Amino acid sequence: MAHVHAHIGKEQYAVAIEARGHRLVSDEPEALCGGDKGPAPFDLLLSSLGACTAITLKMYAERKQWPLDGLGVELRYIKTVEAVHIERVLTPEGDLDAEQRSRLAEIAEKTPVTLALKPGIEIRTEMR
Repeated sequence: MAHVHAHIGKEQYAVAIEARGHRLVSDEPEALCGGDKGPAPFDLLLSSLGACTAITLKMYAERKQWPLDGLGVELRYIKTVEAVHIERVLTPEGDLDAEQRSRLAEIAEKTPVTLALKPGIEIRTEMR
């Protein structure tokens, strides 16, 4: 189970985050009155999806003993008046045939973070 602690203090919008002993900072860009001291929240959301996609596909290719030498995952969060969506572009490296590439695209649609984001997640908030 994942557990993260985020804390904001007096510094404009910079948030200290701790996850399993790893520390990072999130902040808004200067254009949104932040200090740009780290990735913005939606950057972190896309980073989570990108990392999960890359790890899952690497694990899958290893189990199948496929020649996946590397994998680029490009992500964009697109918000229009009508809808919101994420565009994901996979760029596999290695001598993969068309069937292997197609199967990796199918597996990308089933990664844990993908499956969590697609239907949405119930968020229960408690005030202490």
